[in-house]
Amino acid sequence: MTVAKSGTKTKAGGYGSPLSRGRRLVFVALALFCTPATAGDDALVVYKSLSPEVALEAAQAALKKCRDNGFQVAVVVVDRFGQPQVLLRDRYAGLPAADIATAKAYTALSFRRSTAELAKMVRDGQMDAGLARMPRIAMLAGGLVIETGGTLLGGIGVSGAPGGDKDEECAKAGVDAVRDKIDF
Repeated sequence: MTVAKSGTKTKAGGYGSPLSRGRRLVFVALALFCTPATAGDDALVVYKSLSPEVALEAAQAALKKCRDNGFQVAVVVVDRFGQPQVLLRDRYAGLPAADIATAKAYTALSFRRSTAELAKMVRDGQMDAGLARMPRIAMLAGGLVIETGGTLLGGIGVSGAPGGDKDEECAKAGVDAVRDKIDF
């Protein structure tokens, strides 16, 4: 391309040439007809989540069930994103109980099934045992998914009873206690 001097013409495609005007028309057309996505219904995700009150009620019911059975436990309810919403630890629950209950709730939520079922799948060779060594994962009975109508709401984990089956019984009592509030 040649440099324009005062009173001289430039080659095609230079500033002011018909080709340049054509490019401008293309850019204007693109700007008018190819508008960016706007924040509308397609840009937003709507989901259901547990209220803190419902999460607390589930945890309290699970704790009560274990206490009634004579067990000192920790109960954790995690939200649909795996973050703890409620943690209740009885006075004499073992030191690792809260961490294990959190891992059980997180594991049930992550795999969308009870941790008892997951533990059985690992034992039977249906699932790689290496998964049990991942951070925050506990392949021990006592964790349940909290869901309704196909909608994932969270997870509940219990730890401290003498056996995962007893932990899971308490976790089930927690879910059952709020079932009427989460069914929609």
